[in-house]
Amino acid sequence: MQTSLLHELVVGTPVISATFDQPQKSVNRYLPGPATQCQYSTTTSKQMRLRTNISETVKRKLSLGARILRVGGVEKVFKQFFNVEEGERLLKVSQSYLSTTSGPLAGFLFISTDKVAFCSERSMKVFTRKGHMLRIRYKVVIPLNKIKCVNQSQNVQKPTQKYIEIVTEDNFDFWFMGVLKYQKTFKYLEQALSQA
Repeated sequence: MQTSLLHELVVGTPVISATFDQPQKSVNRYLPGPATQCQYSTTTSKQMRLRTNISETVKRKLSLGARILRVGGVEKVFKQFFNVEEGERLLKVSQSYLSTTSGPLAGFLFISTDKVAFCSERSMKVFTRKGHMLRIRYKVVIPLNKIKCVNQSQNVQKPTQKYIEIVTEDNFDFWFMGVLKYQKTFKYLEQALSQA
């Protein structure tokens, strides 16, 4: 796949970012605002909403369980989807959504001793410049040493809607929402960052 095609498949939203005084500092932030700084903001958002269709959620969870059993566990799923360095350990896997320019994308959030990674639950169709169709999974890999900061956020109007924002050194802003076991996942993320 050519670089230009990969560039067209946006894996995050680039933002203009100011210099961060305290990298990897976890603070509360409210949506939406691009990450101009890792600091507290009081804006709200109606942009990122998750559909709460019970039957869709049940089907997805059953599909997830079947996939994990078929491959042989979450560790093997992680190794199948991503390059794993020697000595790298998987700390936490959570179902979540990644905010994209096309809307929330369901998938898995992986936190390891080396990286934060996301992989979509389902593959999607993309076309090469020559018109050939490919089926790929939407993936994001963020090395821990490239993360400037992480933020916990919530929708002010609906405090149960919580978000994790990851801001990278190259001025990309990633929003994860609908994270299963949100507090526990955020703790593992902080632990991984503190040991990186």
